[in-house]
Amino acid sequence: MESAVQPVDASPNPTLEVFNTMEKLLKTEIQIQEAQTRKDVLKCWDALVALRPHLKRETFADTLLEMFQEGYKLAFVEAEGRVVAAIGYRFQNFLYNGKHLYIDDLSTLPEYRGRGYGGKLLDYVADLARKNGLTKVTLDSGHQRFTAHRLYLNKGYVITSHHFEQNLS
Repeated sequence: MESAVQPVDASPNPTLEVFNTMEKLLKTEIQIQEAQTRKDVLKCWDALVALRPHLKRETFADTLLEMFQEGYKLAFVEAEGRVVAAIGYRFQNFLYNGKHLYIDDLSTLPEYRGRGYGGKLLDYVADLARKNGLTKVTLDSGHQRFTAHRLYLNKGYVITSHHFEQNLS
């Protein structure tokens, strides 16, 4: 009994494409850079405006450079010639939890989410905190950001409080 040769299905396989993309990402070392200049800050515009759509391009760099003077730091990841993820953080000291690293902003461009960039940036700041003798990293997250919450919980973060604000205008 002869077996018939089956034609090869040449249609794209989305599962295989995702697997190949993830395999390529795992083989590629993610390089994290610290923003040092206005040019570096401006490269982060797309990534940060994805999280903070109220920002204005014309004041963005000046605002961040002013925040740098207040202790804010900005790290980012580039892929395919552009910044695809960024994290803004600062070292703080509060009565209720002592010295810690606080994450102000963590954002990945929507089309690059799920590729490990946010997790690598969280690992990066956790390592910085440890190197500086700190025992905590903290952040606030919008209640509707379920995917981000899953990442934080998977990274070992726990929900410890509610954040309140009063609008005075």
